[in-house]
Amino acid sequence: MPNNKFAHSRIFVGLALIFIAGSEVWAASPEAATAANAFLWVAIMLLLAKISGLIEKIGQAAVLGELLMGVLIGNLYLLGIDVIEPAKSNEIIIFLAELGVVILLFQIGLESDIAAMRKVGVPALLVAVIGVVAPFALGTYVIGPWLLPGLSANSYLFLGATLTATSVGITARVFRDLNVLHSHEAQIVLGAAVIDDVLGLIILAVVSAVATTGEVGILDIGWITLKALLFLVGALVIGQRVAPLASHWLSKIHTGSGMKFSILIAFCLIFAWLAHLIGLAPIIGAFAAGLVLDEVQFRDFAEPELIADIRRVAGNNESDTAQRVRETLARHEKHNLEVLIEPVGHFFVPLFFIFTGMQVKVDVFFNLHVLVLAVVITAIALAGKIVAGIAAGPVNKWIVGWGMAPRGEVGLIFAVTGKALGVVSDEIFSVIVAVVILTTLITPPILTVLIRRAAKHGR
Repeated sequence: MPNNKFAHSRIFVGLALIFIAGSEVWAASPEAATAANAFLWVAIMLLLAKISGLIEKIGQAAVLGELLMGVLIGNLYLLGIDVIEPAKSNEIIIFLAELGVVILLFQIGLESDIAAMRKVGVPALLVAVIGVVAPFALGTYVIGPWLLPGLSANSYLFLGATLTATSVGITARVFRDLNVLHSHEAQIVLGAAVIDDVLGLIILAVVSAVATTGEVGILDIGWITLKALLFLVGALVIGQRVAPLASHWLSKIHTGSGMKFSILIAFCLIFAWLAHLIGLAPIIGAFAAGLVLDEVQFRDFAEPELIADIRRVAGNNESDTAQRVRETLARHEKHNLEVLIEPVGHFFVPLFFIFTGMQVKVDVFFNLHVLVLAVVITAIALAGKIVAGIAAGPVNKWIVGWGMAPRGEVGLIFAVTGKALGVVSDEIFSVIVAVVILTTLITPPILTVLIRRAAKHGR
């Protein structure tokens, strides 16, 4: 027992020395302290994300637990605990969270099948169009004038535009958690979400121009549309030609998994940058990169390792060679691109969902007027997306409709843009934030129930 007490006292002394030294560093270099604090916050966020995974024991997707955990720690300030508040504005945390959603969409692209998405091209297009037109019309011409009378036409335009957004990251994470990413419903939602983002970009650009100049020309709309389409088509066509060449030439330097991993990440980040460069969301570029690399076999990397493995495992026993070769081939086949990038996803993706939850301000709901508006507008906003499932064809239309429902970070981008232009008031902004919160938190559990029920009944 004395030894234990002595050991404990040494631990306390050590911690005290660390804190004293830390305070000196803080005073000497605030920048270094900001970076060091980010290390601690990231560690805490990752551990809390894994603890929140307990929600899977009650049949819900892990993403819901991460969002709720983020909401919990992000609102501790209401209890007088403000230790987490600096993390909300820490530039390092913000960057890592943004990188998280880029990595997530890249993973989704890697796991998606271009051929399968082509098969659902028409339904995805119809779902996207209805999922944009219906919420925009409801927000601009029904919800706005009815629930928020007396505002400018530009305010109603931005409200409608905000309701058109779809946060594919949240839905895609649910599909991935439940291992249904290759289902027809998931492919339709993913394809529709890409088209939805393009249409949303066009609407955002148009209403922003109207709010700024009072008018927008048809040529401006045409150019925005053309840029988006050219990027998506160009990324797939050019990328499928460039990726194999890059793989071949870089394999001459090194054929290990480190080089293969570097190619994957480089393509992801370059495509995300190119998308941002022409005004698209970086996540669209990351998704396109994943689709491109999903078709690349990286043969120049696999063959040298494969030959070495075959020689090693076959040995001098010729009778076992065929079976051992088959086992080696199977092992290499499993070591695919998705497996290679998965550890990166385990690190960055939970940070995005925890951070998204941290941005939720629960005290917004303390205002009864805002709460009532938020609930009514959320119900109508959900209906505007769910109705899009009608055009999904012979699949589970409820899954497709609910898959398009969450607004997430995309809706917030629309709201922030409108507020910066001075056409979205504080009240409307609070309502929009509440709608984003509700659609983000409601969708994962409902979607989980629908998918499990469909699997149970074999449809």
